[in-house]
Amino acid sequence: MSRSAVCIWVLCMGTALCQAQTIQAVTETTPYTYVEGGKVTGSATEVVELTLQRAGLTDYTLRLYPWARAYDMALKEPGVLIFLIARTAARENQFRWAGEIMKIQYHLYRLKSRPLDIGTLESAKAYTIGVMRDDVRQQYLRSKGFERLVVSAQSLDVFKKLLSGQVDLVPLTTDDAASLCQQTQFDCKGLERVLTLDEASTGLYMAYNLQTPPEVVLRTQQAFDKLKADGQVQRIMAGTPSAEAKTPASGEMVKR
Repeated sequence: MSRSAVCIWVLCMGTALCQAQTIQAVTETTPYTYVEGGKVTGSATEVVELTLQRAGLTDYTLRLYPWARAYDMALKEPGVLIFLIARTAARENQFRWAGEIMKIQYHLYRLKSRPLDIGTLESAKAYTIGVMRDDVRQQYLRSKGFERLVVSAQSLDVFKKLLSGQVDLVPLTTDDAASLCQQTQFDCKGLERVLTLDEASTGLYMAYNLQTPPEVVLRTQQAFDKLKADGQVQRIMAGTPSAEAKTPASGEMVKR
């Protein structure tokens, strides 16, 4: 077989493998990922879909789960693409990273009606803090010696515990706070930001399970890098995030 024939064969085999690989794109409900009109949508969802389409990876599904389930799937199942996942040192070798979608900054919030004496991260250890299971905020606070963490499956549950007085503090982004206030019909003027978690603030990425074929990961990385270089990722994410992100039934999905 000639060299050119071999190259064509390798290319065709790589393309066939990619097309045969059904990608499960998973995340949680956020202001950037939510269900509207029976479809998983949002600015981050748009970035992921456009990336996969540009990569020629058209056989995929989009699903919203509680974060811990989405995270567990990405750790254990080949072909799972988790997105809006924080890239940390502890997670670095657990996934194949495909691109940074956005940067976020977390803040500790309290109810204005419940004054707390907090000036430093250390002083916050005296209070109960609501977190999501397997979320980067839970992992970060644990690494800093926080023991009074109240764990929930979803961010809405965490926020409701703040409103009911079951926890004293919750770590949120500004957009998350606005969205959760909208969902619970709570006036955001009743919230107060008390501390910024600078070390926990990071980039949010899309990342594949380690067993995903390298060709799939590479094509995704290349397509995303081009979209980012062209300014399309920034333009999409600059759109106003939804303040009405709806909580879907577990496993809400749209097939592509």
